[in-house]
Amino acid sequence: MHDHTPLDWMHGFDLSSLDDEALHQAKRCLLDLLGVAAGATRTPLADKAARFAISQHGGECPLLFAAGQASPTGVALHGAWLIDALDAHDGQVLTKGHAGVALLPGLLALPEVNGLSGRDFLALLAYGYEIATRAGIAVHATSPDYHTSGAWNALGVAAVAARLRGADVETLHHALGIAEFYGPRSQMMRCIDHPTMLKDGSGWGAMTGISAALLAEDGFTGAPALTVTAPNVAAIWQDLGQRWYLHEQYFKAYPVCRWAQPAVEAVLSLPAEKRDPAAIARIEIVTFHEGKRLHVTHPTTTEQAQYSLPWPVACALGRGTVDVAGVSDELDAPDLKALASKVEIHEDDTFNARFPAERWARARLHLDSGEIIESVDFEARGNPDRPLSDAEIFAKYWALAEPVLGERAARLHDVVMSLETRPASDLLALLGAPTFSRQ
Repeated sequence: MHDHTPLDWMHGFDLSSLDDEALHQAKRCLLDLLGVAAGATRTPLADKAARFAISQHGGECPLLFAAGQASPTGVALHGAWLIDALDAHDGQVLTKGHAGVALLPGLLALPEVNGLSGRDFLALLAYGYEIATRAGIAVHATSPDYHTSGAWNALGVAAVAARLRGADVETLHHALGIAEFYGPRSQMMRCIDHPTMLKDGSGWGAMTGISAALLAEDGFTGAPALTVTAPNVAAIWQDLGQRWYLHEQYFKAYPVCRWAQPAVEAVLSLPAEKRDPAAIARIEIVTFHEGKRLHVTHPTTTEQAQYSLPWPVACALGRGTVDVAGVSDELDAPDLKALASKVEIHEDDTFNARFPAERWARARLHLDSGEIIESVDFEARGNPDRPLSDAEIFAKYWALAEPVLGERAARLHDVVMSLETRPASDLLALLGAPTFSRQ
């Protein structure tokens, strides 16, 4: 085995080598994921996920923001299901999906995490992003179908777990192969066309990654991991340690599918005095094909609301933003339903050609007066070239976490943002059941 293989990099990566910029980005990812997890405790999926993990994956490891305990596989399954229940977590355009949603629950699942320094916790999280993101790009490059994130973020979880438990390079390879083979190769567009609690497959991805590492440790064989070692994906892995995909994750400003967010930005860019819902006859959104597939006009579940384009556009016009209440508590609001009914979606060949690396939309409001107000072309905020500032990440965290965690939200924020100077146990102590019951 040559020294420059991806497996050797994964096995030999020095956790202490992460620089300050990478540590800061890892903290942004961590805080954002925890805010989303807290906000997601308000969704109907949250209680079902906890009940299943406790009853079917019995163990002694604490669940994330829930009462009860489960095994490492149960903790990983529950935590990723929870974060995935609110579509507000970070992602990456080339994977068309999400890494952190599985990586954090996978890292929290293993008892060994209690002995980590906060710096090593952040470094392992960053390490997981590199592997999961590249695995995702590799899956999409080699498979004819568009798979959910669980199909490939399982490999990142397996690598983090194997590394945390001290696996040798051969065991690591088997763990990655098991995760790749057993990962949920579920069809993402089915989830777009028919939104349900299945979401993005990340619960199964996290559970599979933990299972894969533990199986490989016991001698269960699974190599080769073709999305890592096959010659046709070598270019995806050759710059490990040089190009950091951690810095290429996007952060969401709103808790809905990324594909709907350019339309939200376009609508919100129009002059406020021209956005009076009472004066709007028709709302025209021009976007790319996949965005048009977000077709549900009047969602009856939070999953449908999160995988809709007309609904968040209606929220943006009717409420001035898209928040958790808009995709959960206000689904019967007559004014929002009326606005959503006025949305028409058209696709644009130029926008189609730019997908998935870029996702664009423009909005036209047709007013009762006959006037037409048109936006410029928009991408969603939060991409690396137009990042959310620390202040915006913090504001999003507060809006999601404080209603659920109360004063604990402030302590959790402070611990995360100084985690490189603390033991990881300071963080773990703050991740128990919410202060308030689900609203």
